[in-house]
Amino acid sequence: MEFNVTTDMTSQTYREALAIRQTVFVEEQHVPATLEVDADEPKAIHFVAFENGLALGTARLIPEGTGYHVQRVAVLRAYRHHGVGKALLEQLATYAAAHGATELHLGAQVQAVGFYKTLGYQLTARPEFLDAGIRHREMQRRL
Repeated sequence: MEFNVTTDMTSQTYREALAIRQTVFVEEQHVPATLEVDADEPKAIHFVAFENGLALGTARLIPEGTGYHVQRVAVLRAYRHHGVGKALLEQLATYAAAHGATELHLGAQVQAVGFYKTLGYQLTARPEFLDAGIRHREMQRRL
């Protein structure tokens, strides 16, 4: 698996990230398109996982305190449960650690909490919350 990383919002990598997010969040999960692209886009570091030139998954990092906030983690349906999400999240952790981060935070959709636990994330004390109408739990991982 290969990974492209960009902060260039005019790049093909960014366009691939947006296409995956459109498919997963807007079309599958019915998140309003107006919420999907937000004011954090320009400061985000966008990652896209590729295999044989095909974009399979994406995520972004937002600098936050001594770490990063992991957001917009999405894998195309046909490639879920094939290690794409795990590889992508490990790539984010490697990048964050190499850039001096000591922790990662994320808001996990409730049905994905178990997945994140397998990657070393732990639930915080924050109670369940809604984001775009979807139930989430806050999680963190020390690097």
